[in-house]
Amino acid sequence: MNFELDKIVNLDKYPLMDQDFQQKCHAHFKSEGSLVLPNFLNQKAIDAIQHESAQNKELAYFTNDHHNIYLTPLDSEHPQDHPHNRLVLSSKGCLATDQIPNSSPLFGLYNADEFRGFLSKVLDEKTLHEYADPLSSINLNYADDGQELGWHYDNSSFAITLMIQAPDQGGEFEYVKDVRNADSGEMNFAASEKVLNGETPAKTLEMDDGTLVLFAGRNSMHRVTPVVGDKTRILVVLAYNSEPGISLSELARMTFFGRLN
Repeated sequence: MNFELDKIVNLDKYPLMDQDFQQKCHAHFKSEGSLVLPNFLNQKAIDAIQHESAQNKELAYFTNDHHNIYLTPLDSEHPQDHPHNRLVLSSKGCLATDQIPNSSPLFGLYNADEFRGFLSKVLDEKTLHEYADPLSSINLNYADDGQELGWHYDNSSFAITLMIQAPDQGGEFEYVKDVRNADSGEMNFAASEKVLNGETPAKTLEMDDGTLVLFAGRNSMHRVTPVVGDKTRILVVLAYNSEPGISLSELARMTFFGRLN
């Protein structure tokens, strides 16, 4: 299906192909490790995605998992109370790419050359490619009352999300910037432990309906606090790779979607 990008994105406010705008966004992302663009989506697009999200929620795969902050197996070389072995809770529902209607504005945005070109400039990526598997490119996540994402680090260097429906209370995205340096092998367990203990103040990224967020979560610990109330938190993850032909691992697909295909 063909989509006109100006029917999805507020291009007057966010001229995606303007080089000055791209450079400004790139500089901000590189400095802050995040970029927040409120009212990125048009209201019509927000309404459409909210409607299809409600229609398809029963198809979502809901999980309630305990994991460590590294999203890895526990390590017997460390004591039980070590940050590597402390467990946090993540609970949510997820719609995979093949469960999102082909008519969704999400596909129009995800596949738009202008959008990918903008992301490439901001993220310092030559090109961006969809996942080779049918599940992982666009994911729609639901968090109901009491559900949350525990503290963790991302394995990838960046994450791209769209807030579709913010809850009335809770569901706040909190982060502590540059706790570790995974590329150099500096894991900084002591600083991670302070975050887990609530001893380090966290910052919050504000996200209203229609907000686009780019976040560098490989070295910054982050979480989503428990949702409070009857209004579901609905967030879309737009996932790309720097190389073509890459699939999410089978373990990750089983964890997030409960199936491989």
